[in-house]
Amino acid sequence: MIALSIRSPVKSRRRQSLRRKLAQSLPQKSYLKFQDGKFSISGLGVWYTYWRDPYHLLLTIPWLGFLLILVGGYLVINVLFALAYLAGGDCIANATPGSFWDAFFFSVQTLGAIGYGAMHPTTAYANFVVTIEAFTSILSVALITGLAFARFSRPTTRVLFSHVAVITPYNGVPTLMFRTANQRRNQILEAEINLYFLQDEISTEGDAMRHLYNLNLLRPRTPSFTLTWTVMHPIDESSPLYGATAESLERTKATLIVTLTGIDDTVAQSLHARHTYGALDIIWDHKFIDIFHQTPDGHRYIDYTHFHDVAPK
Repeated sequence: MIALSIRSPVKSRRRQSLRRKLAQSLPQKSYLKFQDGKFSISGLGVWYTYWRDPYHLLLTIPWLGFLLILVGGYLVINVLFALAYLAGGDCIANATPGSFWDAFFFSVQTLGAIGYGAMHPTTAYANFVVTIEAFTSILSVALITGLAFARFSRPTTRVLFSHVAVITPYNGVPTLMFRTANQRRNQILEAEINLYFLQDEISTEGDAMRHLYNLNLLRPRTPSFTLTWTVMHPIDESSPLYGATAESLERTKATLIVTLTGIDDTVAQSLHARHTYGALDIIWDHKFIDIFHQTPDGHRYIDYTHFHDVAPK
């Protein structure tokens, strides 16, 4: 017995249409740049790349652009309703017949629920347009309030990372180190740092790929991140950096990606910070200059002047 499989032409056309839609929704090209030992993706996270996603666009556009969009939308709405009132003829009391500006300012009063009482609708057509404009006013106020609140309530971080990372012995083991500090001077609760190592590799089949490793840290989390934090990764036999050199890291385009997450104690919201170190940002056989100092009366203080400075081991 031979089983025949007959494809429905309707389903086939639907699949082809779905593939075309998916292809149109994805960017045709994404440019990867490698500069100063770091990879960067052209346009990543930039507000104007969200032009197909209005919500994200309005959340990421600068405040000046956001306000200009609101002003422009406000003017367009009032112009459209003014033209609608003019199309109804002499339908507004105490307004000059055919006057665009009287119709425009009547629309402004209606949209803002001002109601001075001098001008009011006199026909069923005008009352119908006023009803639509009142409903538009309710929707626009709700949308603008929601967008403004979403922009104000977005959690932001002020976390400082050292400009460079160093590789120096610690307890007899070569250790990768970098520093981070909380610039806001509040507490980041349950702070956690993850460190990832990326480099170009060639598989046994000859395929080139970008491989990612998760690096183990001596202290990956802290209950309260308030001042500074020196992050350390021991380069032992289990480390992907074991046996690496400055030349090998540069040859494989090695990159370190740092992610920090926690809860802002002030606003009780989750926050995150990210930083990248290229191969040229890793300094070998150097150590960070100590920023902790002691006062004559036995107290300690931190001098952030040398936060980024290193010295030979």
